Amino acid sequence: MNIDWKSMPFGYYKTKVNVRSCFRDGEWGEIEVSESEEVSMHMAATSLHYGQEAFEGMKAFTGKDGKIRIFRWEENSRRLQHSASGVLMQEVPDELFREAITKVVQLNREFVPPYGHGAAFYLRPLLIGTGPQVGIQPAKEYLFLVFGTPVGPYFREGFNPVKIQIARDFDRAAPLGTGTFKVGGNYAASLKALKRGRDEGYSSVLFLDAKEKKYIDECGPANFFGIKDNTYITPESTSILASITNKSLITLAEDMGMKVERRKVPIEELETFDEVGACGTAAVITPIGKITDRDTGKEYHYCPDGKPGPVTTKLYQTLTGIQLGEVEDRYGWNLIVE
Repeated sequence: MNIDWKSMPFGYYKTKVNVRSCFRDGEWGEIEVSESEEVSMHMAATSLHYGQEAFEGMKAFTGKDGKIRIFRWEENSRRLQHSASGVLMQEVPDELFREAITKVVQLNREFVPPYGHGAAFYLRPLLIGTGPQVGIQPAKEYLFLVFGTPVGPYFREGFNPVKIQIARDFDRAAPLGTGTFKVGGNYAASLKALKRGRDEGYSSVLFLDAKEKKYIDECGPANFFGIKDNTYITPESTSILASITNKSLITLAEDMGMKVERRKVPIEELETFDEVGACGTAAVITPIGKITDRDTGKEYHYCPDGKPGPVTTKLYQTLTGIQLGEVEDRYGWNLIVE
């Protein structure tokens, strides 16, 4: 096997096996190992018709010491349970979740990128309703599946400033809808805006709140944050997915002696930030150099020297350092895979 780890894109790369468990007759079955990349299900499965589907994104890393670490798996497990509850699916127990993700890493160990290449092993836990229903109601059977694939940086720019476009004429999720759940429908709702933004030269788009169009919501598939006055500020909203990366950055910011504010962030406040960025599992932190309001033409500029700001850089280096075993894991965030 000859993989160019340094040129690895963020995409699907075939590995050896995935693992699966089915919920039938009121209980979860044993984990099964599969070499198939296909899923067979009834044509009336609720995932196909009524969106009973949720997923997670998480990463495993080869550390400086050669050990493989999975970052904050408990938070991903809890978030999948939250999503399952939100669309009335059977929740996956923590024990099953941990066993599945660990087994995928162990059985695909040769596909986990080596230390120092800027790549990671991306894990995709997936939960879908497989039981048939024609009336709108939850399924009685579910499939929990986990696969993994090596990936490079989410944005081709890597840890360098990107351009973002404000998309006022699109909504990602309604205030009391499914925005806090990691379900496919939220991403489907963002595709058109994201494609238009990329076609017009931007890396991603910034969504505003769907109700008033006054406040910052999600930043494409990631959470938004801004830095000013020694304060880490990130939006609070009933339609934003709770980012595990953002949660980790909040802890690290407090460790650095910064104040943290999770609150509504009016769009006008963009003018006052020293640094802004997007954060999530895929990209970790994406520093933002320019934000353009597509409707008004107004531009907000950051990173005047073309480099990420000092606070964003320190947060990024600390978080990735913990993931790679370069910085002490004071909070026990990593699961070592034997």
